[in-house]
Order: sequence, then C-alpha cells, then structure tokens
Amino acid sequence: MRFIFLGTGAGVPSRLRNVSSMAVVMSEYGGDTWLFDVGEGTQHRILESPVRLPKVSRIFITHLHGDHLFGLPGLLGSRSFQNDKDPLTLYGPKGLRRFVETALEISGTTVRFPFEIVELEPGMTVETPHFHVRVGLLDHRMPSFGFRLEEKDRPGELNTAKLKEAGIPSGPVYGRLKAGETVRLEDGRIIRGSDFLGPVKKGRVFTILGDTRLTKSCFELAKDAKLLVHEATYRAGQEHLAKTWFHSTTTQAAQVALESHVHTLVLTHISPRFSDEDGEQLLQEAREVFPRTFLAHDGWILDL
Repeated sequence: MRFIFLGTGAGVPSRLRNVSSMAVVMSEYGGDTWLFDVGEGTQHRILESPVRLPKVSRIFITHLHGDHLFGLPGLLGSRSFQNDKDPLTLYGPKGLRRFVETALEISGTTVRFPFEIVELEPGMTVETPHFHVRVGLLDHRMPSFGFRLEEKDRPGELNTAKLKEAGIPSGPVYGRLKAGETVRLEDGRIIRGSDFLGPVKKGRVFTILGDTRLTKSCFELAKDAKLLVHEATYRAGQEHLAKTWFHSTTTQAAQVALESHVHTLVLTHISPRFSDEDGEQLLQEAREVFPRTFLAHDGWILDL
C-alpha cells in the first residue's frame, strides 16, 4: 500500500506546500488508486508523481472548502482524455453533486467515462471489493468527514511446495485453490484449497481525517489503525487558535494517535505560516507525545 502526499498545505498554496490531496495506490489490488481531496493544482502534482490518473477509480472529498476540491473539475476532464471507459465514483458531503455538475455544465466539460456521485451521511459504510470504508463526522466549520478504511481479510499464501509434493501440477487450478475453493482433479482426487493455504492475512486499518477540532470521532475512527493521517494546522501552544478556527495542533493529533493505539501517525494540512525550518520543531513536539510520527511534505511517499 503506497500513500503519496500530493499536497500538504492548509488554506492556500505556498512555495513550500500545495493544498490538500493524497493518493493511495494499492499494488496489492492491481494498482487501483484512490484520491483523498483534490485541491487546486492536484493535476500538476500528479504529473510529478508515480500516480497514474487513468487508474483512479474512487475519489473521497472530506469537505467542501476550496482548498480540498477546487482541483476536481479539471481533474475529471483530464481523466476523460486518458481513460473514457473505466468507471469512477466520487464521494463527499451533501452539496458535492451540485458543485461538480455546475462546474462541468458551465465550463462545457464532458465526462466520458461512467461516473457516479455519492453524497455521504455520517455513519455510512462504503463497500468496495477489498475494503469497508466507514464514514465519521468530524468537528469543523462545515460538515467534514473522516474515513476509516478497513481492509478485508485476505487468504494466506498458497503452499506451492506442498502442492508439488502432492503431485498437483501448476496451472489454473492453483488460482482456484488460492481462493480457497475445493476442486476435483482429472485423476478424480478432490483437493481442498484450505489444506494448502497459510494463515489468513488479517486486514489492516488506515484512517484519513479531514479538517477537524479534537473530537471524540477522531479517536473512534483511528482505533488500532496501521496509519493515521491527521491534520496539524497549528503547533503546540496554539490550541486557542485551533479551537477558534476548527482545526488541530500537532500535539492534539499525536494524542489521538497515542490513545487510539495507532501504529504510525502522519501530520499534514500544515499552515502556510510555518517555514521549512519550522517543520523540524513541529515534528519534534508531536514526537514527544507519539514517537512514530512523520511530517508529510509534497511528493513524499510512504509505503506500508
């Protein structure tokens, strides 16, 4: 699983950071790619990254502030030129449909691929072939969602050496056994896939939160996550600003990670008031609370 941070800034683009966007590239599932937020300039960041726009099948918008979705209409138009066959589903708060349809209509942009918009409600679960995506409402100036990606358990590794010892030749039957099926061989033997599979691979949990103040749902969505991506618009000591403007500090994000028993925390959505030199201090104050913390920057890739 590859997490590619395309834009890591808050509010407006700066020389150091573009506004919010992140791609999740799932090599385990044929390179299927999801985007989380599409701030202005996301297309340009994609051109400089390993992300392949035609492989994007789902886009999740956390909330409708411009720094999280102004890049969306152009991206949809570009994908039409690169992939006019494979479907794409767009998820986000109520109002997303009106924004997208109005932008496409007024600009005369034609979306050529099969296209669906799903307006979410708190507590919904989006079902995909490999994940349950649970939707939680955060605490922001407008409805803002967090997403808990719960990977479905996967079959264990196929023991090919044991299959060969049993005199079972390689071929399409291996794929069926890998899927756990029971098959009848040409010689009449009945073979159960479960007898040749290793332990089930427990699904992982990845949590991606939109803009939010510290709130109960942050902890609920992040519980036992392999990765938590949390905004950190402000630094330690600026809790009053965070509360006033409905955002979080570095140490508040770290507290969520600590109390939720998260494996890895990544801070993003960094205020443009902070320079590159400030970044190390932001990181260190979070690590004092939760040591396994990273500070994202544009173009950074995290493999899990």
